[in-house]
Amino acid sequence: MADERHASAAAEAPVRRRGQGELEAQVLAVLQQAPGPATAGWVQERLEGDLAYTTVMTILSRLHAKSAVSRSRSGRSYLWQASSDAAGLAALRMRRMLDGEADRDAVLASFVSALLPHDEDLLRALLDAASVDPAAADRES
Repeated sequence: MADERHASAAAEAPVRRRGQGELEAQVLAVLQQAPGPATAGWVQERLEGDLAYTTVMTILSRLHAKSAVSRSRSGRSYLWQASSDAAGLAALRMRRMLDGEADRDAVLASFVSALLPHDEDLLRALLDAASVDPAAADRES
């Protein structure tokens, strides 16, 4: 009887929803571990959880639209390859958020004022390095 109640409670437990961008980051991480271009099915097999193939395809298509992955035709399907890493994907999301705001100065000022001292020092060093070597800034973005 207790086992039945435990199984019933486990079945009723809410499924944890992934945070925004978490699934994209997981798919990107799987692709980065691939020995070469991979199929959506290969990616699906290596992801945690019971994701539908269509869900994996949707995430891959979104990542492609963001230029975080590239794809090439292989018969009737695609082979996918990471073009960015998780940091690059996060930077892209930050840039898109900034682009969507009317007062960029206020957003950036608020962001910088909320940084921890170490992060502020790191940002300052990165900006200094980018001003010395603009090509390095292009490689980072």
